[in-house]
Order: sequence, then structure tokens, then C-alpha cells
Amino acid sequence: MNNLVNYCKNSFYILFFISFSLFILSLKFLLNDLIYFIEWEIVSLHSMSIVMTFLFDWMSLMFMSFVLLISSLVIFYSDQYMGDDFNINRFILLVLAFVFSMMMLIISPNLISILLGWDGLGLVSYCLVIYFQNVKSYNAGMLTALSNRIGDVALLLAIAWMLNYGSWNYIFYLEMMSKNFEMMVIGGLVMLAAMTKSAQIPFSSWLPAAMAAPTPVSALVHSSTLVTAGVYLLIRFNMLLVDSSLGQFLLLISGLTMFMAGLGANFEFDLKKIIALSTLSQLGLMMSILSMGFYKLAFFHLLTHALFKALLFMCAGVIIHNVKNAQDIRFMGSLSMSMPLTCSCFNIANLALCGMPFLAGFYSKDLILETVMLSYVNFFSFFLFFFSTGLTVCYSFRLVYYSMTGDFNSTSLNMLNDKGWIMSFSIFMLMIMAIIGGSMLSWLMYFNPSMICLPFYLKMLTLMVCILGGISGYLISNISLFFYNKSLNYYNFSYFSGNMWFMPVISTLGVVKWPLILGMNSYKSFDQGWSEYFGGQMLYNQLKNYSLYVQEFQNNNLKIYLLSYMLWVIILVMMMLFLN
Repeated sequence: MNNLVNYCKNSFYILFFISFSLFILSLKFLLNDLIYFIEWEIVSLHSMSIVMTFLFDWMSLMFMSFVLLISSLVIFYSDQYMGDDFNINRFILLVLAFVFSMMMLIISPNLISILLGWDGLGLVSYCLVIYFQNVKSYNAGMLTALSNRIGDVALLLAIAWMLNYGSWNYIFYLEMMSKNFEMMVIGGLVMLAAMTKSAQIPFSSWLPAAMAAPTPVSALVHSSTLVTAGVYLLIRFNMLLVDSSLGQFLLLISGLTMFMAGLGANFEFDLKKIIALSTLSQLGLMMSILSMGFYKLAFFHLLTHALFKALLFMCAGVIIHNVKNAQDIRFMGSLSMSMPLTCSCFNIANLALCGMPFLAGFYSKDLILETVMLSYVNFFSFFLFFFSTGLTVCYSFRLVYYSMTGDFNSTSLNMLNDKGWIMSFSIFMLMIMAIIGGSMLSWLMYFNPSMICLPFYLKMLTLMVCILGGISGYLISNISLFFYNKSLNYYNFSYFSGNMWFMPVISTLGVVKWPLILGMNSYKSFDQGWSEYFGGQMLYNQLKNYSLYVQEFQNNNLKIYLLSYMLWVIILVMMMLFLN
């Protein structure tokens, strides 16, 4: 076991050191406005050369440092969380392969090498989702893999369309993109790929299903790697979205995704699925602000969200670990009495998600909402932005109410404690980042101060929406033994909104069951029905009857011979008379 423990810790030290180095390097690139292209010639044969290109700028370096920081802490956390697993060695290797695929995607300015990282993410995510090897995880893994394959095919088509140009390095053609039809097609395909990877409507159903993976994987996937790959790719292609129909379409889809996920999380009782739906909501927020042209804001929220979302999943993992793998929040309660450190970190992450002033989420989220108020958006988009923000606070307070306060609702045989120091260390490190990360990034990324001047009622609108959402979340959840459960008023509505607008059903049964039924009916009606009756079967029966009829003539029967002879004689006589 000691060798395996060292394996986790060695990975942690190496990744943490690389992360710190990349962060320092990204600051140098940011302050000096540097961009490095590194070309590695893999094969040179006569006039043909295969070249691998890497793009290093402040954005790619900073994102890589955050991904490596979170993955190093996740691997260290897995040392204890997955400690009883016989195959922890394989698990760590899969996580490292996952991180390497993400690195490949981040530093590629070339669609071919992006596809390598993109497909690597899809393949390794499938292996990680089915890690526990039961029917539920197999189904979830297949849904995840097949949903992402749509995006992979879109990326392959974009590569085919790039043959119109001299190279697959899209970064050279970004300036002329919006003026050219071919580039708009490529942009549309890239946007489709980003929508599948970042689980926008109608590809949202795989994201909560991917919760079948171990919790450390969820912390990694839902914070900084798989789901953010689509957002990051669109940040690179941001010029396509400004003042174009693609951007307007993405704004509508991402706004609806944000609203749908916020609504669904208020009806969900699975702890990990609530946090997964909150990830979906925040991805919608990033995509919508990106579609309006503010790519730097989307990147800012991408980084701050990665910090508090990884923390949220890690705390959820400790809670699940302690209550003997129960994930239903109705079986929790009063955890703050038994697990004060974990619950404190959990609450800090929740408040950062809600946009509590001076925590990480506040700096990016508040800036996004104020930018929306300054921008030219219609009332529907404005409503989706602010109502979804209120829903975020609503489900966060509901989660805190069910898990932290009240009475403990699980069995008495639970060792609730914070004694796992390895998990606590990872959580504590991320908690510090969730507190200081937002302010640190806002000072670094926006070192030229700019002021957003709004009327008082608009300036306070974000805060008021958050307060109203928090109060609603508490009041709707506030039930006692003799109370009438207020959520029963919305019981019928919860079938639709709590089931992600029936997308999981449409994505699974919709693409398998109904086409199969349609095929069966058409097969019965045509191939096995009228077509068969008047076609193959009818021809077969007629020919069979004719052959039986002929066979009767060919039997050695004297009467038939004499009769046929007489008929021939009569015919011959009549022909002779007719000819004469």
C-alpha cells in the first residue's frame, strides 16, 4: 500500500510544482503582452513536413496552472478517498491521462491537435465514468461518450472545411472569419462541438449522468477540465460570435440552459446531481456572456468557478464518505455539528457560488451581471440572467438547509468526523483559493481600472435577486413534522422541471426506443404486410400454383396424353384450314 500512497503523493508534488511555475510564467506573459508559437517538426520527408504547433500566451498558461493545481489536489485527495480501492494505481493513471488530454487541448492553435486532446478527453472520461462497473455507470458512460461523439464529428467536419485554406492553424484566419462564409460554417461546427462538450441544450442530459464517476473525478471534470473545454474553445474562436447570428443563437441556448439547470436543481435530492446542475447553470452563464463578445469575462468566471466548484465537490465527497455512501440530502442534516471544518468549507464554496461579496464568485459573477445591464440585450435574455442567478442562490440555501441544519436523519451507525487529514488538507488549500482567487485574478487580469456606472436600483438589483433567492430557498424547504410540505404544491410541475425538461428521456429512449418502434411498425406494415402480400409472397404462390398445374400434365396418365394429342390434332387442322 505504501508504494501506491507514494504514487499519489509524487503526482501531487510534481503537478503542484508545475502549476506554480506556469502561474508565475503566465504573469510574465500577461504583464509583457507576450505570445509564443513553438513549432516542432515531427517528420520531414522531401517536400512534406508534419509540424506540431503549440501556442503559449497568458490565457493558456494561466488556465493550465489552474487545471494542474486542481488536479494535483484532487489526486492528493484521492489518496484517502479511494484508499481502499485495489486499483487506485490505475485510477491515478487515468486521471493523469485526462489532465494530459486537457493540456493538449489548451495549448493547441491547430484543429488537428485540438482533436487529439478533445477525443482524449472523451475516451478517458468514458473510462472514468464506468470506473465502478455497474449497470448504472455503464449507461451513464455510454450516454456521455455518445453525446460527446456528436461534437467530435462536428470537429472532424470543421477540419474538412479548413481544407479551403492553407493550414489547419485556425489562429491565422480568425481576423477574416466573420467576413467569409466558409469560416462561418467552420465557426458553426466548432460551436456545435463546444455545445456538446459544455452540455448546452439539447445535449445537457449527460452531465448529471456523469455523476456515476468517483467523486474526485467529478471534482476534476466539473470544475476545470471536460465541461470547460467547450467554453475554452469558443473563447479562442470568440471573433465569430461578435455581432453574428451564431452569437445570438448561442445567447438564447445558453440562457435557456442556465434557467433549466437552476430550475432542475431546486427539485433534485441527489447531493452530487445538485452540484452538477449548478455546474451546468454556470456553464450557461459563461457561454451567454461569451456570446455577447466579452470573452475575457467568460475566462475570468471560468477560472473562479473552477476553484469553488472543485471545493464544493470535494466537500460533498467527504460528506458522502462519512454517511456511508448515501447521496440523498433528505438523509443528512445537522452535519455542521459533527463535521465543522468540512461544513465551513462547503458553506464558503456555496456562498462563492451564490456571489457573496468578496469571495471568488462575486468578482466574476457580479461583473458579468453588471456588464449585461450595460449591454444591449432584450428583456427575455435579461430575465434569464437574473432569474437564473436567483435560482442559484435558492438551490444553494436549500442544500444548506437540508444538509447542515435541523436534525440528523440518517442511521445511527455513522462515524461523522473530520479526521481524514489528507482530504482536509486538499479542501483547506482550495478553500483559501476560493476566498482570495477572485480578487487576485481581478487585480491581475484587469490592471487598468474601469468603472461601471449604473443607477442605484440596477446596481443593487443583483444583490436583491440573491437575497430574494436565498429567502425563497429557505422558506420552500422549511418543513417540520406537522407542516404541509410546500413543494407538494408544485408536484406536477416538478415532473417537467425536475426531469431537466425531459432531456434525459429524449436523449436515451428518444433516440433508441421510438425509432425502433417506428422501424417495427414500418416493417410490419410494408415488408411483412401489403408489400409482402402483393410482392414476394404473391409471386411465389402464383409460380408455385403454375408449376403444380404443369406438373399435373407431366404425370404419365394415358387420358391426359390422349386428350393433349387430340387437342394438338384439332389445332393443326384448324391452322391448315385457316392458311388455305
